[in-house]
Amino acid sequence: MLEQENVVGSGCDVCGEFVIVYRELIQKYLDIGEDMGVPDDFTKSEMVSGMWWRHLLAGGIAGAVSRTCTAPLDRIKVYLQVHGTRQCNISSCFKHMLREGGALSLWRGNGINVLKIGPETALKFMAYEQIKRMIKGDDFRELSIYERFMAGSIAGGVSQSAIYPLEVLKTRLALRKTGEFTSVIDAMQKIYSSGGLKCFYRGYVPNLIGILPYAGIDLAVYETLKNSYLRTHQKDEHPAFWLLLLCGTASSTAGQVCSYPLALVRTRLQAQVTPYRTPNTMVAVFQDILHREGFRGLYRGLTPNFLKVAPAVSISYVVYEHFRQALGVNMT
Repeated sequence: MLEQENVVGSGCDVCGEFVIVYRELIQKYLDIGEDMGVPDDFTKSEMVSGMWWRHLLAGGIAGAVSRTCTAPLDRIKVYLQVHGTRQCNISSCFKHMLREGGALSLWRGNGINVLKIGPETALKFMAYEQIKRMIKGDDFRELSIYERFMAGSIAGGVSQSAIYPLEVLKTRLALRKTGEFTSVIDAMQKIYSSGGLKCFYRGYVPNLIGILPYAGIDLAVYETLKNSYLRTHQKDEHPAFWLLLLCGTASSTAGQVCSYPLALVRTRLQAQVTPYRTPNTMVAVFQDILHREGFRGLYRGLTPNFLKVAPAVSISYVVYEHFRQALGVNMT
């Protein structure tokens, strides 16, 4: 987050401001269910006053509402990732889900998806703060964007490691047939009985690896767009909100496209009922997809993933603003 006095300054200050404002927008306002970015920075006054937890609470509520509203698209994405073929598209997938379980089946797995927002956000924030302190040591300087990227990536890995069983559970619930599980507890018991604790960490490796290309490419594209803007404008000119949003959307999209095959492989591994099914490793799944479906197979479900971005961003932003005002959070 930016303190008020940092809004204008040298070209170097503006460079840092671009990135920090973008991270604030994406991580706090625009929670669309992609949890691999760099966490928020909070000012010292916000940390001392306790305002930080209000930001996180408002963001968590906004994320829960936006994910619930876009859950049907998310379930279609997961279904296409696992069961998609050249003949299977969004329309046929949607009709199949309605026939199989009715309208409410479109929200399967959403409860767990919403439930994990709180612990994941809290863990990521706490880990991020601790890692920043380790990097700084006794120095009071501000971290560079690359140090923040490293700290954010590690913090993302820590939070993902802790809540990853919920990710697996969400995928299995999203893909379940009517009557397959009687409750969340029943689902957990059946998953455990099929292969033990390891089943709750299937797909963990590609998920962890995916943090780096997503956040790294996201950052690199944003820096490129930002520098292009700075070369054609005055150094002390503050960029418009819509421009930040446009650059942020473009860089986030680039990051998602490049890391999407890892997300697809992760989902397929999560969906396996038994760990003894072939292929059952990250490399084997990659090879199987390329052999049977070609390069396009690595991007099954990408369309509904992109379709949910605009409504998720809009809903998340509106809900965040309402709860921010209700909780008395002032923008800095």
